[in-house]
Amino acid sequence: MRPALLNPLFAPVTSLQGVGPKQDKLFRYLLDREQTPRLVDLLLHLPSSVIDRRARPTIRDAVPGTVVTLEVTVDRHRPSPPGRSKAPHVVYASDNTGDVMLTYFRAQPGYVEKLLPVGEKRYVSGTAQMFDGTLQIVHPDRVVDETGLAKLPQIDAVYPLTEGLAIGSIRRAMVQALTKLPDLPEWISPEVLQRCSFPSIGEALHRVHEPQELTDILPQEKFWSRLAFDELFAGQLALALVRAQLRRPAGIRNAGNGKLRSKIIDAFPYALTASQQEAAKAIADDLSKPIRMLRLLQGDVGSGKTVVALLAATAVAEAGKQSALMAPTEILARQHLKTIMPLAEAAGLNVAILTGREKGKERKDILARLEAGEIDLIVGTHALIQDDVIFRSLALAIVDEQHRFGVRERLALTEKGEAVDVLVLSATPIPRTLVLTYFGDMDISELREKPAGRQPIDTRAVPKSRIAETVDAIGRAIDSGKRVYWICPLVEETESEGIEHLTNATKRFETLQKRFGSRVGLVHGQMKGTDKDDVMAQFAAGDIQLLVATTVVEVGVDVPQATVMVIENAERFGLAQLHQLRGRIGRGSEASTCILLYHEPLNETATARLKVIRETNDGFRIAEEDLRLRGEGEVLGTRQSGLPGYKIARPEIHGQLIAQARDEALRVMQDNPRLTGERGEALRCLLYLYERDEALPLIGAG
Repeated sequence: MRPALLNPLFAPVTSLQGVGPKQDKLFRYLLDREQTPRLVDLLLHLPSSVIDRRARPTIRDAVPGTVVTLEVTVDRHRPSPPGRSKAPHVVYASDNTGDVMLTYFRAQPGYVEKLLPVGEKRYVSGTAQMFDGTLQIVHPDRVVDETGLAKLPQIDAVYPLTEGLAIGSIRRAMVQALTKLPDLPEWISPEVLQRCSFPSIGEALHRVHEPQELTDILPQEKFWSRLAFDELFAGQLALALVRAQLRRPAGIRNAGNGKLRSKIIDAFPYALTASQQEAAKAIADDLSKPIRMLRLLQGDVGSGKTVVALLAATAVAEAGKQSALMAPTEILARQHLKTIMPLAEAAGLNVAILTGREKGKERKDILARLEAGEIDLIVGTHALIQDDVIFRSLALAIVDEQHRFGVRERLALTEKGEAVDVLVLSATPIPRTLVLTYFGDMDISELREKPAGRQPIDTRAVPKSRIAETVDAIGRAIDSGKRVYWICPLVEETESEGIEHLTNATKRFETLQKRFGSRVGLVHGQMKGTDKDDVMAQFAAGDIQLLVATTVVEVGVDVPQATVMVIENAERFGLAQLHQLRGRIGRGSEASTCILLYHEPLNETATARLKVIRETNDGFRIAEEDLRLRGEGEVLGTRQSGLPGYKIARPEIHGQLIAQARDEALRVMQDNPRLTGERGEALRCLLYLYERDEALPLIGAG
């Protein structure tokens, strides 16, 4: 139950004066909500800059390009001529030092006359600029009389906007929302408050939205930092609650005698690497301990995580229990199945797949076999957490690419069995600080080496001006029987400015097809799943030798015979993504080449990125460099910079708060794991405000 104290903040923004149905749609878009946003969503939409209205020069002393507040007398109006709606409405005003033009485009008839009556004195605030030798302010931000001036904020917050929503609408809504802010209890411990010099949350929100100093809205200052800490603390507390639930004594354990595992190891074409052996042993030890496993297995593309996951599932099968492997996309689920099937058959394990594609009788049959306990390991997508999926004895949940799944999905899968062990796979090596942020305090196994037989990849950067030579080289590779990926950043032409040089996949496919005919195929994310699979199958079989693709091939596509990759507009991709894409080649025993085609001139970050990717194949080093160059979002595969799932905390500024938030969460779990009493109630408020309350039902569970 949400604490009643918070109810005013969970009222819809449409309950505010001046926010109607039309605005509702715009606020949903701005605040990234599917439903009508609530006041709390609005209050956590923080300013991007400020306007300083304290400068009060005369017209003669106003500096063009700065925001000024002028005291003027309105002299005359020149409305738009009839039938010429594009011509502006101009108001001529003056003080005793000079003249100023106040210009309004597409003004409502009568609006400007009412706002600026001839002969009256008004205070006008906006950006000054010169036009034909006269000072001009286009669309002044504020126009007020003497009374209005007394109420006018000296410093005004400026917010990120969306088309159709004016800054004034946001400011008016924000002022009202702040009046509804209840007196919230303090959930941060006195030691942390003192150490970080944090204000109360009420003061932080007021000072960020109604700044008294220009620095009040800076992310590194104490007001924003307080809100960032709250957000991180809520995330860490939710993870700690989940972990405490998963760490409860688990009763019957899930590891067998190793008999089936040795069959799988014998059937594996190579010897396991040292880190694969180490990880498999650590997992088997976890499975036999009296508390549930919560382990993160991270390793690079092609480091052999699937095999380690299969050995974990096999250990569970030896004890007569079932496992589930959940992947974020169907293509990745099918990829796991392809690796697992031949090995599982050698050990006599029954494996099945369940995605959105399995329907009707086929799906019913899988569900019946699963419930009867006839399936040892089921591989699938979100389809695995639907209500009608029932296991006879689920003991191990393997979740792939965890940061794409929320805590909710992780819980939904573990709730389908008793004391289920959890193994999380990450194909993007994640720097240690980020592991703590997204996964909480998990045990970690890292696969550092590449399996035997893998060849290093020769990576070269080539300017786009030499594309003709690149195409000739590709022609020679195809003629000698090689298979080639050609990656493009876009599917088709877009209207966006500034990206004219980006080649879309469809266009590149057409030009390459003219040269190489039916040996070229095309695959992109807007195609149907079955069509994509058909093209991929033709490429895998060698019927197509040159595959033009968008980044859909980034995960899950395994064609060991492909030895060449061209990445067009390589400067547009993040390091992690370049590394993931490159990992599609070099999977067989032949030497491989990756060509990074870039558009000149390169900026500093792109130059650094291409340098790192040429120098190393080590995903862990690449992840650290990526964090340094791009910030956290890119390391974790989310496009916007910043922390996935976090709106306020900024990795480059609030990184040092992550560990403090984690320590605070662990202290709470030690002192007050059931969140009782006054502090417990305050912490529940925190979890609801930052939408981390899904972990609360766990407190009384188990």
